[in-house]
Amino acid sequence: MTIPAADDVAGRRQWVGLAVLALPTLLLSVDLSVLYLALPHLSADLRASAVQQLWIIDIYSFMTAGFLVTMGTLGDRIGRRKLMMAGASVFGLVSIIAAWSTSPSMLIACRAAIGIAAATQLPSSLGILRTMFGNPRQLGTAMGIWFTCFLGGQAVGPLVGGLLLQRFWWGSVFLMGVPVMVAVLVCAPIYLPETRHQRHGRLDLTSVALSLAAILPIIYGLKDAANNGWSTPAVITLVAGAAIGVLFLRRQRALATPLLDLSLFRSRTFSTSVSVLLVSGVAIAGVVLLSTIYLQTVKGYTPLVAGLLLLPQQAVMAVGSLSAPALTAKVRTSYLIAGGLAISALGMVIMAMVHGTTATPVLVVGLMLTMGGISMPMTLTGNLIMSSAPVEKAGAAGGIMETSGEFGVAVGIALMGSLGAAVYRATLPDFTGVPNAVVHTSITQAATTAAHLPAALASRLMAAARSAFANGFDVVAAVGGGIFVLLAIVCVVVLRRSDHPCVDDPSLVVSTPSSGVEENSTWAESS
Repeated sequence: MTIPAADDVAGRRQWVGLAVLALPTLLLSVDLSVLYLALPHLSADLRASAVQQLWIIDIYSFMTAGFLVTMGTLGDRIGRRKLMMAGASVFGLVSIIAAWSTSPSMLIACRAAIGIAAATQLPSSLGILRTMFGNPRQLGTAMGIWFTCFLGGQAVGPLVGGLLLQRFWWGSVFLMGVPVMVAVLVCAPIYLPETRHQRHGRLDLTSVALSLAAILPIIYGLKDAANNGWSTPAVITLVAGAAIGVLFLRRQRALATPLLDLSLFRSRTFSTSVSVLLVSGVAIAGVVLLSTIYLQTVKGYTPLVAGLLLLPQQAVMAVGSLSAPALTAKVRTSYLIAGGLAISALGMVIMAMVHGTTATPVLVVGLMLTMGGISMPMTLTGNLIMSSAPVEKAGAAGGIMETSGEFGVAVGIALMGSLGAAVYRATLPDFTGVPNAVVHTSITQAATTAAHLPAALASRLMAAARSAFANGFDVVAAVGGGIFVLLAIVCVVVLRRSDHPCVDDPSLVVSTPSSGVEENSTWAESS
């Protein structure tokens, strides 16, 4: 049996294989957020400084983002299942070590290794999914399920962490991933195909080094700008990363077998879909960040209550992700993508009215519309990205897709967070007897300062700070809504040719393997 062709229909083995791929995807997404609740406990136990706490949290996403492109291409060359299983082994083993870390440095090193292992899972998972589902409709459904798991994990992470910490010590949040990775190691050889590109060439280590030297400083610079403002070090770091990125791209054009295949971007469908994911991430990240701050600092909800208030948006995201592929049978893909973006824009407009006593329900409804709307474009553009890439480059395409999402979120937090902070500073008045330079930094600093002021002055300060923060939130939401409107127009204009992939765009049809792709014969025969 060969890799499924466009007219093949997936059977039971492929759908069970999808479940095998969904498990680590859910876990990796949970791992992005589960550590926030455990941080105070492990920091007290390990005596971690404030800087060490930041590295414990951030090093995971740094390493994952930095290695996604490399691991996506490496999986295409040595075998996606092989790389995925190797990463699962490292992930499980290092998670056990992390659970019993004896120092902050040890835990930071473990988190870095876990992040690299996570980077082997996501592009390999998408590449394998691409080869298992040759039928475009079924590929869309599979992508919807994959995205639902990825998005849902970020929502349940804090809840899972809270339940574990009620009964166990902080190391339990690392151990929960071990049985998942064991299940992957047991089931992957049975239910997942092994594919790779025969004409893979050697892995260019210089390109790997340049990609890391470009991606990591840019991600770090954006995070630093989001946390500390646009300081000189942050700007220098970003410029240095961008300059190295130019060198990286120039080298890729000169190589016969590049680490990043720039030819993928010649497809208008591919490049537009990647751009939609990246720019959507910019618009969404700022609003999500400010929403969590608003619920806890402005409205005064506990982290648990704030997490529960954010669950409805995850529910509608799951519905949108799962229903979008089925809707393509009746509605043009470009119209669905544009419609989802328009719904997100409406949600942003609603969130721009979060003042007063009705702020919480307005915020929840706005988030439901925004996140429910964006779930359809995310799923459908992800499907277009994976479908428009040649099957032998599916892992590389998955790495590019995930990297664009990481960059979008990082840029969004930095830019939109800075915009909200600028409006907050501009609209917060000065108060006599208050360190205004401090309270103008953020609403968190205002709350900390107010705790040491006389009651009447503290009340006036916090009322003004809440109003100023809401003003900043309004502006960020309005700008995000405008971004979504522009994206919707672009998608209708550019992606219309991708509406019927089997007819209009032959590049979107999953082809049978040429001499450039080989598949594990044991899995193929048993299929």
